[in-house]
Amino acid sequence: MPPKKRHSGVTQSREPKPDADSASSPDKQDSPELSEKKHREKDAKFVSLCKSLHVSDLVCDRAWALWKTVQESMDKVPGSQERLWGACLFVIVTDMDIGCFTVTQVLKAVSLNLKQFLVVVRQLDVNLDTISTKVNSALTRLEKKYDVMLALYQRFEKTCKNIFVLTPDGKVRETTRTCWTMFLLSKGRALQMEDDLVISFQLLLCTLELFIKRCSPDQLQPLYQSAISKVQTPSTRTSRRSLSKAKSRPVEPEVDAQLLETLCKDNECNIEEVKNVYQTSFMAFLESVDLSKSTDFPQVNFINQQYEEHYLKSRDIDGRLFFDGDESVLPPKVEISQVERTPKKNQPDEDGPMIPPQTPIRAAMTSIKMLRGDLPPNGDQPSTALATYFKNCTVDPTQDVQKRLETLGQVFSQKFGEAVGPRCVVYGRQRFALGVRLYYKVMEAMLKSEEKRLSVQNFSKLLNDSTFHTSLLACSLEVVMATYEESSFKNGGSDQTGTNLCFPWILNVLSLPAFDFYKVIESFIKAEQTLSKDIIKHLETCENLIMERIAWRTDSPLFELLKQEHANAAPEPAETPASLNQPLQHNHTAADLYLSPMRPGLRGLPPHSPATPPQPPAASQSTSQAPCQVPRLPKSNSLSLFYKKLYRLAYTRLKTLCSYLLSSNPELEPIIWTLFQYTLQHEYELMRDRHLDQLMMSAMYAICKVKSVDLRFKSIVSSYKNLPNTNQETFKNVLITEGHYDSIIVFYNQVFMQKLKTNILQHASTRPPPLSPIPQIPRSPYKFPNSPLRVPGSNNVYISPMKSSRMSPGIMTPRSRMLVSIGESFGLGNRFQKINQMVNSSERSHKRTMDPGSTLKPLKRLRFDMDGQDEADGSKPGGDSTLIQKLTEMSSTWSRMQEQKMKEDPEMGDGSQ
Repeated sequence: MPPKKRHSGVTQSREPKPDADSASSPDKQDSPELSEKKHREKDAKFVSLCKSLHVSDLVCDRAWALWKTVQESMDKVPGSQERLWGACLFVIVTDMDIGCFTVTQVLKAVSLNLKQFLVVVRQLDVNLDTISTKVNSALTRLEKKYDVMLALYQRFEKTCKNIFVLTPDGKVRETTRTCWTMFLLSKGRALQMEDDLVISFQLLLCTLELFIKRCSPDQLQPLYQSAISKVQTPSTRTSRRSLSKAKSRPVEPEVDAQLLETLCKDNECNIEEVKNVYQTSFMAFLESVDLSKSTDFPQVNFINQQYEEHYLKSRDIDGRLFFDGDESVLPPKVEISQVERTPKKNQPDEDGPMIPPQTPIRAAMTSIKMLRGDLPPNGDQPSTALATYFKNCTVDPTQDVQKRLETLGQVFSQKFGEAVGPRCVVYGRQRFALGVRLYYKVMEAMLKSEEKRLSVQNFSKLLNDSTFHTSLLACSLEVVMATYEESSFKNGGSDQTGTNLCFPWILNVLSLPAFDFYKVIESFIKAEQTLSKDIIKHLETCENLIMERIAWRTDSPLFELLKQEHANAAPEPAETPASLNQPLQHNHTAADLYLSPMRPGLRGLPPHSPATPPQPPAASQSTSQAPCQVPRLPKSNSLSLFYKKLYRLAYTRLKTLCSYLLSSNPELEPIIWTLFQYTLQHEYELMRDRHLDQLMMSAMYAICKVKSVDLRFKSIVSSYKNLPNTNQETFKNVLITEGHYDSIIVFYNQVFMQKLKTNILQHASTRPPPLSPIPQIPRSPYKFPNSPLRVPGSNNVYISPMKSSRMSPGIMTPRSRMLVSIGESFGLGNRFQKINQMVNSSERSHKRTMDPGSTLKPLKRLRFDMDGQDEADGSKPGGDSTLIQKLTEMSSTWSRMQEQKMKEDPEMGDGSQ
């Protein structure tokens, strides 16, 4: 059918919305009809549910068997049976990879929204073996995709209000409905990673551009009327007609640069990136649906039909239901209330810029803007200072650096495109270009720091080390992808390749051992002062994942280092507990770790390092503690630091798990740690292709067993799932023998206990081994330079260093306080008086709130408190100079605050917690 005429709006006729009854099943023709006679022994309502979802007899039988297993395992069935039946059917079809129904169809059949359904499915895992890894991965992917789609629709809804004028005839609503459906279709066609928030949002802006310039002016707000005025000029139309006649090459849809720029500016999106998305993915999509040559509205029925086919094939969520406010895709009320509580602006009587709500898309756009702003504009080449460092080297590394970047750039871009979607290689080039700019910037900062520390300018050995360069580049690229939210750690990360860009994807792409990558992380964070707190935590999580499992893969250089250490080690006593009870402080830089892997002497050796002898029997403990003067061979800096961090991470996780399970037996924690630490030190081969937490859970079970404490593995893994960044793979699929995996229980019986039986039984004897020193768990070793620090002697005054000149007080956190930015214009002078009034009135406000007869009223100016409490330190109003005195103290107390920062907030502990 020919498209409708321009400016006539979209056609009013459209296909009815699909639901559980009307929509066809994805594989209905391939599945035999359910025979009710074969299922007479089953509940009639269950059989009816199966029939409505078009499942086969085999699926019906397996889902019923799963339901009976779950029913027997549960003391009490939570909620209605029908909802659990739907969950059982979902689990079975996912495991069997059969397309009987879509997610939306099962949601409607059991009257649940998506978030509720996810909870119900996870309730089935009562015995921790009901839900397979495949199902769990599907749930995680589904949840992330839903979150992204919800964020996109909420932004779409808000943006449309700024663009369109609602008309009584409903044409604008039909236009926006078709626009949303076309966006969903383009996202499904263009991206393999449909949960990529940033590229999806850029595609949404491209789709909006296409529809806006086809609307009549009276349907648009003034800003967008003026933005598309040039599209209406005769010359533009002539150009389009002439292009349509050119048959020698495909016609490219005309992009209105002014309109696209207005959209990008209004949505804080980088215009160049959106143009690239338009010219690659979006234009390819338009050609695939034969819309690249049309200047009219896309036909409603055609777009609906195309999306219907995509939705049924993907067996996923019907994204069109967001537009209709369907209950199956509505967010939970708690999430809605949190959004409503987000401060949208300052109080009316306060000066300063408006503060917008921090939605997922706004947060992503802000992070990207800050990353780009912090990088030098011409940073794709070494700066003059960095080029000088290269020239000062005995062997100039410039050419090698450029060749390496060229080679790795091609590899990265190609792999990125394969993972994200067709024609997405260009986005990989964009990410890589940003990564190179960050790589050069951080390298220069590192070299300046090393020059200051060592008073040398010739870094030939370091700058000609390929591993150092690749590691630094990998870290820069990981920061870029984390900023674009293409690398995240939901559900503990993943080792899978393909469509998952999550760490350690970058290591696989660059063929970089994880142990080498870990060496650069801490120096990178210290050198790049503009990293956000979220990015620092992301890199710290990368480091933890390396220590937990990635560095323990068979091909890791870590094992060769450990082998050398044990082969060269002489008998040496364990270090005193005091050495482990110190905060993790060291002077090692990336240069030390990459270029000086060996160093003489005992200083800095990790407590109970792998070089020390095995834990002796109880009878010889007294003699083994005597000092030993046997000469030592050089030790590895990188291995020493690795084990120091490993011990602290291991003990932090053990301590948390013990708090869940052994609060009534606190004496067992140091005993479990002793066995755990001994295993890491002397039986490190047990870590090969395994996870740190597998040894932790096994050690806990072993000690509880010999100490006659009733603690079962079911209880251990149930509590373990509550730890941060955990994955059920850790206890469901443990390496037993080469190529054979089984549960944590089988690993304990066949591997762990067999290897450590003698040592475990020693803890049940009357003369057990001495306890290992307990590591002190300091705050994260990575300081957050932009986090507020408390002024000494004050409970309610905090200061933060200025991040950059682009950060005005209005967009700095915390948003719920009045902010003073030293070194930047504060606005009107009377704001200082307002702050003084706030401080001076805090005592009176506190008294007023304690009066039961008074009525609480929201304060127009927020108080200086961090926990929502009034200041109650007994201070009296001190006139207009109260805050001025506090501000005067700030510059003189900064150094004392840095020391205090290391001592305060012990609850921060390890960053992974």
